Amino acid sequence: MNLVKYQPLTTGLLDMEIDRLFDDLPDGTFWGFERNYPKVDVREEKDGYVLEADLPGLSEKDIEVRIEHNLLTISSARKEEKEEKKNGYLVRERRDYSFARSFALPEDVNREHIDAQFKNGVLILTLAKKPEAQPKKIEIKGA
Repeated sequence: MNLVKYQPLTTGLLDMEIDRLFDDLPDGTFWGFERNYPKVDVREEKDGYVLEADLPGLSEKDIEVRIEHNLLTISSARKEEKEEKKNGYLVRERRDYSFARSFALPEDVNREHIDAQFKNGVLILTLAKKPEAQPKKIEIKGA
């Protein structure tokens, strides 16, 4: 399956060029603006799926994982404030950080057996497959 970026037909040439400028940046930053979603790896194993999301600077209390209908969503929101006084000037900088990433669950995922662990800035979700979806060996009986 190939992922193709959605480009509505009504988008003007200038809008497309600005989007391309930001998309082409190697680390996703431009003048302090960041893409607000984590990098995620998903792999299939024999008995389930493993999803690993890089969430540096967050703790397990900052992260929410939920399943609604057939969608698994990882999200976080936090607000940072910084105040600095120098030479009679007062500088206040505020930054709101939030993201949400959603993934369509395969039909064979057992929603009742999803494990979430957070260690060293990495969220690891283990999604077990339904028993009927796992390979089953058929015993052959002699006559």
